[in-house]
Amino acid sequence: MPPFASGLLVLTAPLSALPRRAAGLVAAAAGLVAGPLYVHLQPGLRLGGPAAGPAVPPAGPALLRALAALYTATAARRGLDLRVLLGPGRRLARQPRVLLAAAAEAPGPPEPVQLGLQRLAAAVYGCPPSLPALLLGEDTAGDARGDPEGEPEQDPDAALPEFSDVAVGGTFDRLHGAHRLLLSACCLLARRRLLAGVADGDLLRHKVLPELIEPYELRAAKLREFLEDVKPSLCYDIVPLADPFGPSITDPDLQCLVVSEETLRGGEAVNRKRLENGLHELALHEIRLMKDPVRSQNEEEKISSSSLRQRLLGTLLQPPRQNPALPLRPYVIGLTGGTGSGKTSIAKLLGHLGAFVIDADKLGHAVYVPGGAAYEPVVAAFGAEILNKDGTINRKVLGAKVFGNQRLKSLTDIVWPEIAQMAKERVREADAQGKAVCVLDAAVLLEAGWQDMVHEVWTAIIPEEEAVRRIVARDGLTEEAARRRLQSQMTNRQRVEQSQVVLCTLWEPDVTRQQVQKAWDLLQQRLSPSSTAP
Repeated sequence: MPPFASGLLVLTAPLSALPRRAAGLVAAAAGLVAGPLYVHLQPGLRLGGPAAGPAVPPAGPALLRALAALYTATAARRGLDLRVLLGPGRRLARQPRVLLAAAAEAPGPPEPVQLGLQRLAAAVYGCPPSLPALLLGEDTAGDARGDPEGEPEQDPDAALPEFSDVAVGGTFDRLHGAHRLLLSACCLLARRRLLAGVADGDLLRHKVLPELIEPYELRAAKLREFLEDVKPSLCYDIVPLADPFGPSITDPDLQCLVVSEETLRGGEAVNRKRLENGLHELALHEIRLMKDPVRSQNEEEKISSSSLRQRLLGTLLQPPRQNPALPLRPYVIGLTGGTGSGKTSIAKLLGHLGAFVIDADKLGHAVYVPGGAAYEPVVAAFGAEILNKDGTINRKVLGAKVFGNQRLKSLTDIVWPEIAQMAKERVREADAQGKAVCVLDAAVLLEAGWQDMVHEVWTAIIPEEEAVRRIVARDGLTEEAARRRLQSQMTNRQRVEQSQVVLCTLWEPDVTRQQVQKAWDLLQQRLSPSSTAP
């Protein structure tokens, strides 16, 4: 873990030098700063010389190229919260705990430079005057990842246009480098106000892994904090978007809409709607997409929130449950998921990796057989008409009696406690065999309240349309019947909210194997003695 919770990096070299140096600078700073890394750009400033006031670089192609290089470099530093400041004026949201400068930009004795850093941070951002100040080494050979490819040569003295009121829209889930470049361009274009529409509701339905998208309130709060840090002089209106247009087609004060290559057609549609509403067209300012230098299989070529969500699969999303009554060994994983989610295939993969797998569905069948723990109570509750001629319970007849009515709870109140008891016995068997990890494979894990029996909940999810397709192919049901089955179950989002780890079997089997292997490897790290040592 880097030693400082936040930091301020002051860069004084010409903007034209940043694209080839960005990766080295970001890598060096990321080794020291765990949280927000603020960047103050002031070309020509002599930190070791007389005190000088802040001066924002001109808003032009050179600045945009420098911003693109810095934010692209963060893609290789997952979790780094980089914020390039485009105007002083207020205390930063997270006060820096260390001040940084590039040693290559500050020749001579370090003490005057360190003093200059402290003076600048105190005068411009209200930092305490005694913050530690360090000089960074960097990879002077540069790194192609920090230099966006394909940028056309532009007039270095050109200036960006200015507009009083600017609009932008997006999902803004887990603000990444491409978001930050887009938003920074908006800040440079706007003189008075930035209207930011944040997609919500039905607009999220067809996103990749929508269950992992952060709540609107959290996305809006992070967006506001970033914007108010980057350029505090602007007025920010942040609003939820329930449709693709939002206020962009009704706000008469807007002058410009910032778009990417992907959303340019959407911007043109906004202008058609504005004309229909008797409003003037907006200038459409296009920002280039940023290539992801660390993309892997099934991820988009561009830096995107979809790829970031895919990288969350198999990782620990929230801390494991703390239950003092639950023995630490064997460590029990509760694996759940809806019909067609691929849960069973994941259980098999975990079994191959060494887990002791308990199939709750098989235990459920066992409690119904004559002599089974639930046999007599179920027959007493639902009558002899549920029996086959050989005395076994006809599960289809029983299901027809309870499906979609209050009698279902009467059945589960009988059956679920018996299955839970059998599962506990199987966990004890695993312990006797010396197994370190047990997997309870149970579709109704959460509905039955069995999360109290496990240390972590792992959930398999799949988009509804894919689940319907699988159910129809596997069980021979109609699409309507398959949808009814899914609608009678807990939703993916409800399961995810209660899960430590999420997996998705949407892609090729090899991708699922990689997810499960990653989840297993991370679990082994959590269980290793070194991870729990004080």
